[in-house]
Amino acid sequence: MSKHAAQPDYLLFQCPLTVEAADDGTKQMPRFRMVAYTGGTMRIAGFPHPVVVDLEGLAIDRQDIPVRLDHKPHQGVGHTQKVAIESGQVIAEGLVSRDTSWARDVTKSGVNGFPWQASIGAAVIDAQFIPNGQHVTVNGRTFTGPLHVVRRAVLKEISFVDSGADANTSAKVAAQSPEKEEPKPMEETNTAVAETTQTQETEETQDTQTQTPETPEAGGETPATETPTATPTTVNASAADDDPVVGMRRRMAAETRRVEAIRKLCGGKHPDLEARAIEEGWDETKVELHVLRASRPQVPAVASRPRNTGPQVFEAVALMAAGCPMSRIEAIYAEPILEAADKLRGVGIQEFCELASGQQLPRYRRDASGWLQAAFSTASLPGILSNIANKMLLEGYNYVEDAWRRIAKVASVNDFKEHTRYRMTGSFEFQKVGPDGELKHGKLDEQKYGQRADTHGIMFALTRQMIINDDMGAFTDIPRQIGMGAAEAIADAVWGLWLSNPTQADGKAFFSTDHKNYAEGADTALSVDALTAAEVLFGGQTKPNGRPLGIPASILLVPTALKVPAEMLMKSLLLNETTTANKGKPNTNPHVGKFQVVSSVYLSNASFTGASSKAWYLQADPNRLPAIEVAFLNGVDRPTVEKTDADFNTLGVQFRGYIDFGVREQDYRGALRMKGEA
Repeated sequence: MSKHAAQPDYLLFQCPLTVEAADDGTKQMPRFRMVAYTGGTMRIAGFPHPVVVDLEGLAIDRQDIPVRLDHKPHQGVGHTQKVAIESGQVIAEGLVSRDTSWARDVTKSGVNGFPWQASIGAAVIDAQFIPNGQHVTVNGRTFTGPLHVVRRAVLKEISFVDSGADANTSAKVAAQSPEKEEPKPMEETNTAVAETTQTQETEETQDTQTQTPETPEAGGETPATETPTATPTTVNASAADDDPVVGMRRRMAAETRRVEAIRKLCGGKHPDLEARAIEEGWDETKVELHVLRASRPQVPAVASRPRNTGPQVFEAVALMAAGCPMSRIEAIYAEPILEAADKLRGVGIQEFCELASGQQLPRYRRDASGWLQAAFSTASLPGILSNIANKMLLEGYNYVEDAWRRIAKVASVNDFKEHTRYRMTGSFEFQKVGPDGELKHGKLDEQKYGQRADTHGIMFALTRQMIINDDMGAFTDIPRQIGMGAAEAIADAVWGLWLSNPTQADGKAFFSTDHKNYAEGADTALSVDALTAAEVLFGGQTKPNGRPLGIPASILLVPTALKVPAEMLMKSLLLNETTTANKGKPNTNPHVGKFQVVSSVYLSNASFTGASSKAWYLQADPNRLPAIEVAFLNGVDRPTVEKTDADFNTLGVQFRGYIDFGVREQDYRGALRMKGEA
């Protein structure tokens, strides 16, 4: 995931839960049930903005997840029996199965009415930052940045806590015991709950017996046995509107009959279908339809994911199709992944998407919309394609020359507003302490420099034409070109500003004789003498109070035409004198190793105003005295790739790449320009 800031590898999000006792006829263990997450935003430590967890990317790799108190491994409480994502929520059920003081505290406190809540811990695999003002759809809901979307995470543990992050849910605690004990002298409401729970088994039996006269299979009972049972049940039914306990009994009885009907229809032949029907509340008609479909002969699926394949395998396949050097691919992926990817060389986009999604897709030419909907409804394919696009974009981004990084200060801003940089320019020279021992205050002054970041980006798509042509290379080449475009945008902004010699607040050009950082004439052509003169000129810069600047030059910036002469000046210990009587005799090079040589093709490119193949520059270390600064939003200096919804007229899938940065000149004393000619 491209990331905008350092983010935690683990997150904890909290919601209320329900704890109640189990009644399995054997050993009593309290049960709990929780709505752990509802798909909305949360405030989580370590993330500077609200967080939304994409439920499509939340992996639940086991059902018996540990349950603790306050996330402490040694404070065990129990384990889950079922964890699922239902209707846009994370639902967990389980047992308080540990025999620890913390488990007893959770149970006893719950019975006493304490409103326990839940906190779920997940390992973050991939998180995406949504900038301010941008919109993103997650879990069927639209959110507006700034926020973080955890695209991939693994559920690791659940804890009881006393304060949850989701204030919209509630929790109840009910007591239960194997025998019908007398209610404890607690509040009247708690007594009613306890009585209701204790008599559930009896109530289910009564409701079932009430239905016996209407059920042909119940022919063994005599009317004398049925009549006394039916009478009180009928009275309770008429009072159900006023008595919630009676209403609950009726609902439990109806649920029991529904489950029995489902089991009878499935007949033990379709256990997965039976479990799903019970869990999702299907009626008998829907169960019959699914059983009929499941009983039909199955045609072997045409598309099935090969063995030993995963997201990284498909990423490697795409990089191979894009023509990336194998040495680079081998540096990213392990040997088993490369072997599996090699077996899939040459696949087209349609087959690639079918394999990556793990399901058979309709033919694209016949049903383009159906193909897209089926392919991108899975959790795997969009993530795989996004990762591929991101890798290709970064590869293209790194292709372009980035010499600007060595001559500019790289900074960070946290929003898109105008920012002011302050540089202290007062005198802090130590003064002699007098007999009274009093220290003098330093004189503090400041100079202001501006900076602002803007968004630069472009859209690209896996288009209808690419899919029909089955051209995997075309899809991978587009984000690579866009990555190059992002790098070029930064380089154009830096060198365009540098060569334009912008006018400053004092009305003078950045490089000017008034600023004592510019010289011209035939004697400014790059040579030992010209470099000596430039060093002297740079050393003559002063602070506003007239004192020496005291910061030496450290960078020699030249166009490509002067790169070799500049490197020779920095590496040759001896130089041949050609202008005096000592011609032919080598002299010691006074500048060897003194400056770092930086060369850029942009300095002499005719498309930039002020470009020259003869002009060269001396600079201070940009981290000590920057002449120019490049600032990135939240310090993210690489482009970001996101999948977006295609518009109505595009039968494809769109992606967008963007980067947020700003370029601004800073202190003119940090650099000087030698024209190199008259």
